[in-house]
Amino acid sequence: MTAPSKSFRDVKSVIKLNAYLNKKVYVKFSGGREVQGVLKGHDAMSNLVLDDTEEFLRDPEDPDRVTDKTRQLGLLVARGTSVTVIHPVEGTEKIANPFAGRMS
Repeated sequence: MTAPSKSFRDVKSVIKLNAYLNKKVYVKFSGGREVQGVLKGHDAMSNLVLDDTEEFLRDPEDPDRVTDKTRQLGLLVARGTSVTVIHPVEGTEKIANPFAGRMS
Protein backbone atom coordinates (compact mmCIF):
# COMPACT_ATOMS: atom_id res chain seq x y z
CA MET A 1 0.00 0.00 0.00
CA THR A 2 1.15 3.49 -0.71
CA ALA A 3 0.73 6.38 1.67
CA PRO A 4 -1.69 9.05 0.55
CA SER A 5 0.11 11.90 -1.15
CA LYS A 6 -0.09 15.37 0.33
CA SER A 7 -1.66 18.02 -1.77
CA PHE A 8 -0.04 21.42 -2.17
CA ARG A 9 -2.64 22.88 0.22
CA ASP A 10 -1.42 20.56 3.00
CA VAL A 11 2.18 21.81 2.81
CA LYS A 12 3.14 24.10 5.69
CA SER A 13 5.79 26.76 5.19
CA VAL A 14 8.77 26.92 7.53
CA ILE A 15 8.94 30.69 7.06
CA LYS A 16 6.35 32.69 9.00
CA LEU A 17 5.61 35.44 6.51
CA ASN A 18 2.27 36.45 8.03
CA ALA A 19 4.15 38.78 10.40
CA TYR A 20 5.33 40.80 7.39
CA LEU A 21 1.99 41.18 5.56
CA ASN A 22 1.41 44.80 4.49
CA LYS A 23 4.97 45.69 5.53
CA LYS A 24 7.92 46.57 3.33
CA VAL A 25 10.29 43.63 2.75
CA TYR A 26 13.62 43.25 0.96
CA VAL A 27 13.97 40.21 -1.32
CA LYS A 28 17.02 38.73 -3.05
CA PHE A 29 16.58 36.25 -5.88
CA SER A 30 18.81 33.56 -7.30
CA GLY A 31 20.53 35.20 -10.24
CA GLY A 32 21.29 38.32 -8.23
CA ARG A 33 18.25 40.58 -8.55
CA GLU A 34 17.23 42.53 -5.45
CA VAL A 35 13.89 44.23 -4.84
CA GLN A 36 11.88 45.76 -2.05
CA GLY A 37 8.14 46.17 -1.83
CA VAL A 38 5.07 45.75 0.36
CA LEU A 39 4.23 42.09 0.99
CA LYS A 40 0.59 41.63 0.00
CA GLY A 41 0.39 37.85 -0.01
CA HIS A 42 2.19 34.50 0.00
CA ASP A 43 1.47 30.80 -0.01
CA ALA A 44 2.97 27.61 1.44
CA MET A 45 5.45 27.40 -1.43
CA SER A 46 6.79 30.88 -0.50
CA ASN A 47 5.47 32.42 -3.71
CA LEU A 48 5.20 36.14 -3.00
CA VAL A 49 2.99 39.02 -4.10
CA LEU A 50 4.68 42.40 -3.62
CA ASP A 51 3.18 45.82 -4.34
CA ASP A 52 4.94 49.16 -4.90
CA THR A 53 8.03 47.14 -5.80
CA GLU A 54 11.31 48.69 -6.86
CA GLU A 55 14.34 46.83 -8.21
CA PHE A 56 17.87 47.85 -7.29
CA LEU A 57 19.96 47.98 -10.46
CA ARG A 58 23.46 46.57 -10.79
CA ASP A 59 26.56 48.39 -11.99
CA PRO A 60 27.14 47.49 -15.68
CA GLU A 61 30.92 47.60 -15.09
CA ASP A 62 30.78 45.37 -11.97
CA PRO A 63 27.75 43.02 -11.91
CA ASP A 64 28.47 42.06 -8.29
CA ARG A 65 27.82 45.63 -7.11
CA VAL A 66 24.31 46.98 -6.58
CA THR A 67 23.97 50.70 -7.29
CA ASP A 68 21.66 53.28 -5.73
CA LYS A 69 19.70 53.40 -9.00
CA THR A 70 16.26 51.80 -8.94
CA ARG A 71 13.42 51.10 -11.33
CA GLN A 72 9.77 50.88 -10.39
CA LEU A 73 8.13 47.51 -11.04
CA GLY A 74 4.76 48.03 -9.32
CA LEU A 75 2.96 44.75 -8.62
CA LEU A 76 5.28 41.72 -8.62
CA VAL A 77 4.50 38.01 -8.34
CA ALA A 78 7.64 36.08 -7.39
CA ARG A 79 8.10 32.33 -7.58
CA GLY A 80 9.17 31.01 -4.19
CA THR A 81 11.90 28.73 -5.56
CA SER A 82 13.81 31.78 -6.84
CA VAL A 83 13.76 33.63 -3.49
CA THR A 84 17.05 33.30 -1.59
CA VAL A 85 16.66 36.00 1.10
CA ILE A 86 13.68 37.85 2.52
CA HIS A 87 13.71 40.25 5.47
CA PRO A 88 11.75 43.25 6.70
CA VAL A 89 13.10 46.66 5.69
CA GLU A 90 12.15 48.26 8.99
CA GLY A 91 14.62 47.52 11.77
CA THR A 92 17.51 46.50 9.50
CA GLU A 93 20.44 48.33 7.95
CA LYS A 94 23.20 47.40 5.52
CA ILE A 95 26.72 47.14 6.90
CA ALA A 96 30.06 46.50 5.27
CA ASN A 97 31.14 42.87 5.18
CA PRO A 98 33.63 42.53 8.07
CA PHE A 99 35.21 39.47 6.42
CA ALA A 100 35.77 40.95 2.96
CA GLY A 101 39.44 41.27 2.08
CA ARG A 102 40.60 39.23 5.07
CA MET A 103 43.10 36.46 4.42
CA SER A 104 43.50 33.68 7.00
